Amino acid sequence: MVTETWDAERGERLQKVMAAAGVASRRVCEDLIAEGRVEVNGEIVDEPGRRVVPGDRVSVDGEPIQLDTSKRYVVLNKPTGVVSTMSDEHGRPDLSAFTGDFEERLYNVGRLDYETSGLLLLTNDGALAHRLMHPSYGVAKTYLAEVTGPVPASVRRRLLAGVELDDGPARADAVRIVDTSGGRALVEVVLHEGRKHIVRRMLAEAG
Repeated sequence: MVTETWDAERGERLQKVMAAAGVASRRVCEDLIAEGRVEVNGEIVDEPGRRVVPGDRVSVDGEPIQLDTSKRYVVLNKPTGVVSTMSDEHGRPDLSAFTGDFEERLYNVGRLDYETSGLLLLTNDGALAHRLMHPSYGVAKTYLAEVTGPVPASVRRRLLAGVELDDGPARADAVRIVDTSGGRALVEVVLHEGRKHIVRRMLAEAG
């Protein structure tokens, strides 16, 4: 992969930066600018000659674009039976099976249990990973768990009030019964913290 570097003093032409970020070809980017659909630092720019420098915020139709082409973001639907690490000392399937096509060294943002499937972000952007994982930022995560049903209202109240686990109290931000049928129930649990097996343990503690 070839990564171009910016002239930090003079900047680069807006259409060139947009094309390098994968928005569209340089000609199409020029058209987007001429149509007034591009903003730089919150201001509409309609002249393709505008130069931007690292740190400028560029958006198209109100959607921000990623200008730093050295950063990689991979959204993975992790299947069950895969550990949330890049290598496993026990030889179990791990996340390295999904990163072979990328030159960058990627890391997983948070973890999902071996038996759990769902969205997992892989990136080399350490600042973003910290912002998403650190509890102080309060980034909410939504889980769906299948349990024996029906689920009484008291379980929902307990999860919202908080339950005591062996590594400290845990409280759900939101709980919703999505579906109940055939003796099973689908429960949606929203949390802003992450601990090992936390959803399974909270539901077990709530009965």
